[in-house]
Amino acid sequence: MSVEQPDLFGIEPAMDKPAEPEKKPLRQETEPFLPGVRVEAAFPHVYKLEELAALAVNCQACRLRSTCQQVVFGEGDPDSKIMFIGEGPGQDEDIQGRPFVGRAGQLLNKILEAAEFSRPDVYIGNVVKCRPPGNRIPNPDEVQICRNYLEAQIRIIKPSIIVCLGAAACKAVIDPKAKISVIRGKWFMRQGIKIMATYHPAALLRTEAYKRPTWEDFKLIRDEYKGL
Repeated sequence: MSVEQPDLFGIEPAMDKPAEPEKKPLRQETEPFLPGVRVEAAFPHVYKLEELAALAVNCQACRLRSTCQQVVFGEGDPDSKIMFIGEGPGQDEDIQGRPFVGRAGQLLNKILEAAEFSRPDVYIGNVVKCRPPGNRIPNPDEVQICRNYLEAQIRIIKPSIIVCLGAAACKAVIDPKAKISVIRGKWFMRQGIKIMATYHPAALLRTEAYKRPTWEDFKLIRDEYKGL
């Protein structure tokens, strides 16, 4: 059952029996999906992920590009109905140029498999594309700049479901004031896309108690995905 979150920015809790969304919901490109993003800054004339990735590789808009080895743009099926969004690359991701390949990524793979997802069939990315030094939390200005790429990714992929992995993705996608401990496991709807936040796999490695609620969240995600 959905619980109201009146303080969330521009987002409404999903109803128990929402009308069935289109598999690839169409959005007006004059309206941003992410709160606080300006449409004109989010590459509105780019329609292919390959072109967007090339722009990201050459981006020097914030300090992170000068301290990382690679830009970790994202990977998976560009036509996927579901998109998983984490915080940012770690050391292993920076070395390999792929998202979620370290210990947290290995755990995510196990969760996906248990929930009957094939990793090649989903799309996985992060809020920021470059590894922050020492794996620190990305600064607000870094997040703000990189969310333009995330906005464009969402516009191009047009997922039916977005899963926010961790607090950073929760704040970047759902609302800057959102607390993952409060809203995790609840469905929200924006522009025909259903959104759920759950704990980041790295948090599960640190806190055993998060594993059960995360699995309960993934069962809901699995059931919603199967119903598309």
